[in-house]
Amino acid sequence: MKTNSKRKIIIVDDHLLFSQSLELLIKSFGDYEVINRFENGKVFIDYIEQNNEAEIDLILLDVNMPVLDGLSTMKWLKDNRPDLKVIALSVNDDEEIIIKMITNGAKGYLLKDTSPEIFKEAIECVIEKGFYFTELVSGMLINKVGGDNKKISLKEKEIVFIKHACTEMTYKEIASEMCLSPKTIDGYRESLFDKLEIKTRIGLVLYAIKHKIVFV
Repeated sequence: MKTNSKRKIIIVDDHLLFSQSLELLIKSFGDYEVINRFENGKVFIDYIEQNNEAEIDLILLDVNMPVLDGLSTMKWLKDNRPDLKVIALSVNDDEEIIIKMITNGAKGYLLKDTSPEIFKEAIECVIEKGFYFTELVSGMLINKVGGDNKKISLKEKEIVFIKHACTEMTYKEIASEMCLSPKTIDGYRESLFDKLEIKTRIGLVLYAIKHKIVFV
């Protein structure tokens, strides 16, 4: 933690009442300050381009916004400012959207009805440790994803499958890409879920990121 300095946060959300309430909540935590709020990704990116040296500890990024949404903004950040830490905010717990945000560099994903206690824990973890994913979102706790030291041996085709699972392809498309039947792909998926002790495709993505099977 920096001495005598509050952590600097930016909120990017088109709902004014929500972003104002979020700012008040963040201020109540004491160790943080909201230095700017933006109503969409475009004005936020304009700010970043004009203030490239600005000190920013965390960005809270709404997924669904007009003009430029959270996913498009996240892709821009991945290409231009991968050093910036982002927590995605959404009312949507759709697995496909979560995977897209994570594989484009989001360090956390929170639903907007998250409790203040979990929200505070999330911003602390992302700023200090680099990531935070709730059990609700990931299907498992992030510290359990490869958190132990036991050696897990993966076959070459399992690694290939994991890499494809970290893309936007459906399982049927993965089967076609790997020249395998959908039933075989289902077998790979269930075997990996069991072997890695995960429950969802999102958990598979988190495992791949943590173990550098894919890079974000």
